[in-house]
Amino acid sequence: MTDADRMMEVKAEELQRAFSVFNQVSQELTQAYEALQGQVVRLTAELEVANGKLRRQFQEKEALSERLSLLLNALPAGVVAVDGSGGVTSTNPAAREMLGRDAAGLAWREVAAQELRPSVTPGEWCCGERRLSMAESPLDSAGGRIVLLHDITAAHAMKASLERSQRLAAMGEMAASLAHQLRTPLATALLYSSNLGKPDLAADARVRFADKATTQLKRLERLIQDVLLFARGESIGRDVVPLDALVQEASLAVEALMRRQGVAFAVEGEAPGMVAMGDHKALSGALINLLENALQACERGGEAARVSLTLAVAGGRARIAVRDTGPGLAPEMISRIFEPFFTTRGQGTGLGLAIALGVARAHGGTIDVSSTPGQGAEFVLELPAGPAPAGVAGEEN
Repeated sequence: MTDADRMMEVKAEELQRAFSVFNQVSQELTQAYEALQGQVVRLTAELEVANGKLRRQFQEKEALSERLSLLLNALPAGVVAVDGSGGVTSTNPAAREMLGRDAAGLAWREVAAQELRPSVTPGEWCCGERRLSMAESPLDSAGGRIVLLHDITAAHAMKASLERSQRLAAMGEMAASLAHQLRTPLATALLYSSNLGKPDLAADARVRFADKATTQLKRLERLIQDVLLFARGESIGRDVVPLDALVQEASLAVEALMRRQGVAFAVEGEAPGMVAMGDHKALSGALINLLENALQACERGGEAARVSLTLAVAGGRARIAVRDTGPGLAPEMISRIFEPFFTTRGQGTGLGLAIALGVARAHGGTIDVSSTPGQGAEFVLELPAGPAPAGVAGEEN
């Protein structure tokens, strides 16, 4: 075999090997292509399933959004959506009717300042002739919130009507007691007045009888004033009443009387910047009633006779406690202590505590009493309270 033949043979072998490699690579490519086609088919099927799920989810969300929209439109409560910057993004028809306009695009603080006036009850606002309650809930992490407005005008009117009916019912129940309470001082005054007509009455006796008649007539006048106040109920104002000033004013009113009767008197606690909303005069009168009641319960003189007045504010409530070291109250007395004309004193009208309780309730508060016989009693006046108002809450009418 010549060199040329051997070279041709080598080249043929190399060419055969190259064809073999090409066939192998081509086969591998074909298999890879077929596998890729299979993956494409599977991915296409999975994508179709995913798209179907997304379409169903979108349709469900669209239906939910439509239902929520219908619900918001049908809600009797006003709904105001506010974004993180304080701007109104949307309102429902009830909110637009309450506010008298569509506030979308405006700053909620400005809208509230223009349309809402604070009432004496925390969380309640006056909007024209309406009485509204307002509550806020966070909406999202961006700082947005939902403001809910409820029209409680009818409920407020019903509450006022119920309170008036209750007062009238109480007046009917106490009519017999009232007649007795009026008759006693009137008869006494008439007796002393009849003696003044005697021509032989000495001058000092005439002066004494005149003073006694005047005392009974003043007692009668006070009784009539208390009855009228109880029957009428409190006409609550819109004063901003600083709690520290209220306590100080009541303390000054009774301090001299405490000292004169030998009863130690102490005032504890402060609430700087905290206020109540309502009628300053009525609240002061109610607190003075509690202090006078405590004074009258204490024995005159003696180191043990003591009255304390304590002020504290927590959780949006002011707690003004009046405690005495008197004989205390039996359980059956505690259950009746706030009844009109119920009194343990011969010269009392029995209306002071009833009036004080009426004032507290009219201001959204209450008066609780606790006592152990022989260990004194404590009357606690609780009222809604908060920081000195600013902005919308600072408006006074």
